[in-house]
Amino acid sequence: MINPIRPFLEKTGVVILDGALATELERRGANLDDPLWSARMLLDGPDLIRQIHLDYFRAGADVATSASYQASFAGFARRGLNQAQAAELMVRSVRLAQEARDLFWSETTQGRLRPLVAASVGCYGATLHDGSEYRGDYGLTVAQLVDFHRPRLEILANSGADLLACETIPCLIEVEALARLLPEFGLPAWISFSCKDDEHVCHGERLADCLALADACDQVVALGINCTPPHLIAGLLASVTDVTPKPLVAYPNSGESWDAQARCWRGENSASDWAQAARLWYAAGARLIGGCCRTAPEDIRQMALALK
Repeated sequence: MINPIRPFLEKTGVVILDGALATELERRGANLDDPLWSARMLLDGPDLIRQIHLDYFRAGADVATSASYQASFAGFARRGLNQAQAAELMVRSVRLAQEARDLFWSETTQGRLRPLVAASVGCYGATLHDGSEYRGDYGLTVAQLVDFHRPRLEILANSGADLLACETIPCLIEVEALARLLPEFGLPAWISFSCKDDEHVCHGERLADCLALADACDQVVALGINCTPPHLIAGLLASVTDVTPKPLVAYPNSGESWDAQARCWRGENSASDWAQAARLWYAAGARLIGGCCRTAPEDIRQMALALK
């Protein structure tokens, strides 16, 4: 298995990830009030998705993460799409990121490695559209989660993506399911967790225990934290530095919290200086660094300039 992030780490010591997709779509006028969330735009606005990917590359991102976070066969079926149509949309999510990469690469290659495309694999809770990715209280067994993830992983692992981004995982049981599944497909992946404090994932297990389980999977090439308030990141990284030799991932949200009932973000943006924050996370051990919900290309630009 080729590790696609290694050349970036060898060249610059850091991989700059992109920022939010769904909230950036909303900021640009897209209506995502839909159970499919950003995946809706695979149907209604693919050109806007491609443009946002391109803007992140121009801002300095080394990786574009596809618009498949909330895509699932069950979700597309509720919109009247059959299995083949749903699979085509999942592949489209990767293709849009690849097209943006090709456009960027035609503009400039100076001082850059050719960026990567990561196929987003959202947690089971993301498809419920009820905030479960910040709770992890699924009530499912490992076997049931394996059955849920396998069909989508099969499509995304064969989509042409360079790696998989298993994101916003809130509980130990789900990483156990992913660690069982990933060897079936052979594509490298990172796994990142949503966390509720500076030691525990959202469901309550220790982040260190979750990372130790993920670390044992050969397909996992990096692991860490995403969609977690910025002020928790340094402490979380400090709690796991001795758990794994693999590169650590950090791409927090803006610090606001999602109110699943009211369908809105609450609180204040707590990351006023993304450059300073990125330096702090790098010093704490993170090597794949970017942003999640409510971040934008300008935030990624600040991180890229600070770290490169």
